[in-house]
Amino acid sequence: MIVTGGAGFIGSCLVAALKARGEAVAVVDRLRDQGKWRNLAKHAPDLLISPEELDAFLINTTGIKAVFHMGAISSTTARDGDLVWQTNITLSETLLEWCASRDVPFFYASSAATYGAADRPELFSDAPESLGTLRPMNLYGWSKHVFDQHLLARQASGGVMPRQWAGLKFFNVYGPNEYHKGSMISVVKVKYDEVMRGAPARLFRSDRPDLADGAQSRDFIWVGDLIDVMLWLYDHPDVSGLFNCGTGTARSYVDLANAVCDAAGVPRRIEFIDMPEALQGQYQSYTCADMSRLRAAGYDRPFTTLEAGITRYVRDYLATPDPYL
Repeated sequence: MIVTGGAGFIGSCLVAALKARGEAVAVVDRLRDQGKWRNLAKHAPDLLISPEELDAFLINTTGIKAVFHMGAISSTTARDGDLVWQTNITLSETLLEWCASRDVPFFYASSAATYGAADRPELFSDAPESLGTLRPMNLYGWSKHVFDQHLLARQASGGVMPRQWAGLKFFNVYGPNEYHKGSMISVVKVKYDEVMRGAPARLFRSDRPDLADGAQSRDFIWVGDLIDVMLWLYDHPDVSGLFNCGTGTARSYVDLANAVCDAAGVPRRIEFIDMPEALQGQYQSYTCADMSRLRAAGYDRPFTTLEAGITRYVRDYLATPDPYL
């Protein structure tokens, strides 16, 4: 198996699951000095390949069972368009082409950021015919949208495709091994750190007059559920397509803050603060995955509720001396 971004948050959780199944895994990533090695400390990959070495590795390697492409510039505030294009689009197309030519299954991370300012459940459809109506609000979401479009255009034109492929539009993922992500860390972890310092959970005031403070809602998904979806897809080689990957339920930030307080065993306290200028006009006030296409494809497992997922995250990881998976 190849897992790009395998030392990152979602990638390292996937590596752990693949290693638990006895798979040999090559991780494509940089460890650098952010402590990302700890994400792999309990399930070391068989190979660690730098992005610069990837082309040579692909040329000289056979027997790859699947490529899971999790690597990307994932910051919603990224501004270097050339770097984002090269990383999120050009590299993705290189891997797609390689998998198609070698008949290797290809799974990749898309994003709910492709939906832009959508604010109603019916607008979060992952049906291919709805792709042209999407208007992402930031460079990151646009780059993921462009690759989704390129891939579906390739398929529609009769281009050679991998024998199985799946693009997953990840919604708001939380869980262990995200600690290196800086400003892109999940709201769950940020709120946990705040309340454990004795402070209230701070939430952004709404930037919309029709929406109450804290009523902004997202589809929050426990990372373990997301990994389960990816492994299910790998185990069902007849299933291909672009699929949402959320729970199908939108929950408010007030719900999240209260769940964090309850899991941490502290009184519920919330304080509202102004939204940073960098996020104004680029902030999704609502996300909710339409999961009907994945369900129709056969995935019938339940998703973890927000309260259960946060309780597990706090109890099994954040509140322990070793919070890594």
